[in-house]
Amino acid sequence: MLQFSKYQGLGNDFVLLEGRAGQLPPHITEPDPNWVRQICDRRFGIGGDGLILALPPQHGEELRMRIFNADGSEAEMCGNGIRCLARFLADSDGDQPGRTWRTETMAGVIVPELCEDGQIRVDMGQPFLEPDQVPTTLAKGRSGLPQGEIDLQGSTLQLAAVGMGNPHVVVPVQDLKAIPFDAWGSALEIDPLFPAKTNVHFLEVIDQRTLEIRVWERGAGPTLACGTGACATLVAATLLGLSESEATVKLPGGPLEISWPDPEGSVFMTGPAVSVFDGVLNPELLPESRQELQSQTPQPKEQPTSGAAAVPDNNSLDCANDCKDTCQQQDHCLRDEAQARVQEFLSSTSLDAMINLAGDSLEERTLSRFNRDDRP
Repeated sequence: MLQFSKYQGLGNDFVLLEGRAGQLPPHITEPDPNWVRQICDRRFGIGGDGLILALPPQHGEELRMRIFNADGSEAEMCGNGIRCLARFLADSDGDQPGRTWRTETMAGVIVPELCEDGQIRVDMGQPFLEPDQVPTTLAKGRSGLPQGEIDLQGSTLQLAAVGMGNPHVVVPVQDLKAIPFDAWGSALEIDPLFPAKTNVHFLEVIDQRTLEIRVWERGAGPTLACGTGACATLVAATLLGLSESEATVKLPGGPLEISWPDPEGSVFMTGPAVSVFDGVLNPELLPESRQELQSQTPQPKEQPTSGAAAVPDNNSLDCANDCKDTCQQQDHCLRDEAQARVQEFLSSTSLDAMINLAGDSLEERTLSRFNRDDRP
């Protein structure tokens, strides 16, 4: 049984899987993008803006995080995601305020910390301000970051790019409510100016200590919040002279507190992360492990050498491709057998029994969360 947890940070929601002890199989730790899309589908799966895996470290830190967007692509980092991961770890282990986790990501080592009020403060590291680090083909401007303008659908937009381990473009506008958000966001995400695509943030400056943005996330589209995007926005606004180095960044899902106290140092992000629910994945939603099926499937009968089409053996048969039009191994159909095993499990196991298989650890995590939150 595969347990999962659902967490959200300002409405940016994620499915989290525990694998720090190396217990997740390879078809989970190296997931098929189609499976990630299914899990994140809000009608046919659990639903979420992404999938987060807590994994053993590879470079001597405490753990490693992998995060996959709802479209199945892998992201370098996610600010809301790492806050959710930190809260998940605290809930799982019963950690108290002051606890930090040195976390390996594709954007480097990121260090979240559990605060007294239950929020998560994250040292997001230094921003990347060189064009090739973002990456972008925009040239570095006099403000010290990649800058330029683009004519888009009849409007001229000013652009400023910042890397936070993942690419971002910040677009100052006069009125967030007046822009064609979907059209501009989707176009800028895939513009050739950004060879790895980009996250897009439209910025309205309320005052020097208050910024408001709307977020179009790479691989996810419109989302309620983006932690790395809030950090990139504060960096860009500071360098452009639009804000101070510490400000509240208002997002559709709520505010984040962002500070960049040292222009040569890290950006810090503070915000909430909240548990939504814990659950157990229906076996039918687990990615197929073809190797496991093959090891449990009888070998096919010897095929005729002439007078009939050759049928692939178990070791070479790929149901998804070889059997696209018709089953090539009807006497021992791998797909039918897999479905039969699933149905046998479902018919012989009650829902209560399924939940009980994973209930102990889920109950411990929930009690840990309540005990910590109720602490005077």
